[in-house]
Amino acid sequence: MLPANDRIHALYEITLRTGPRKGELLSLHWEDLDLDAGTVAIRRTLPRTTAGGLTTLPTKTRASERRIALPTRCAQSLKLHHEQQQREREAADTAWQHSGQVFTTAQGGSVDPTNLSRAFTTLLRKAGLRRIRFHDLRHSTATLLLVQGVELVVIKELLGRAHIGVTATVYAHVRLRLQRDAIDLLGRALRKPAEATSQRDDGDNPPLCAVPVR
Repeated sequence: MLPANDRIHALYEITLRTGPRKGELLSLHWEDLDLDAGTVAIRRTLPRTTAGGLTTLPTKTRASERRIALPTRCAQSLKLHHEQQQREREAADTAWQHSGQVFTTAQGGSVDPTNLSRAFTTLLRKAGLRRIRFHDLRHSTATLLLVQGVELVVIKELLGRAHIGVTATVYAHVRLRLQRDAIDLLGRALRKPAEATSQRDDGDNPPLCAVPVR
């Protein structure tokens, strides 16, 4: 699913493991990262304006502006990505665009969000997977975290949502499934004592409830 030889492999790693929005990823600057501490600051986004150009803007809400923890694997991928970008910079020579962005074109320019979506679709097709939106990776992150038992408030902060109610509503179907799993688990636990009592009734020893109380 995530080929290591893809030039933006690190971007897919971060998306699936921490769930940022597409524009938040494409507007990341190296100064936003602390790879030694394993953190990334989400401060801006990269939308396409009505005039047709890409413009870096602050995040949409205060909740969207956040600092999140980077998994060790993401930090390692970003270090490799930085080395690769340095090689691309040397190859581009004077044609290199000094944007300071983490994820760029081979000449250092901003990556168009539409082009990223196309690249993702191509990746899915080559892997033989069904077509989904790039944004669906963000939903996958939240769903997997819920299944692992992570609190909704933690998921809300990680995804940069303003209200926990939005997260709870969007993933209500997942929470319902987890409730059913929990109820089924409890049901199996409650059946075990009953089965054990039934087995004792069939043996030589009387059940505890049959012992006379004096």
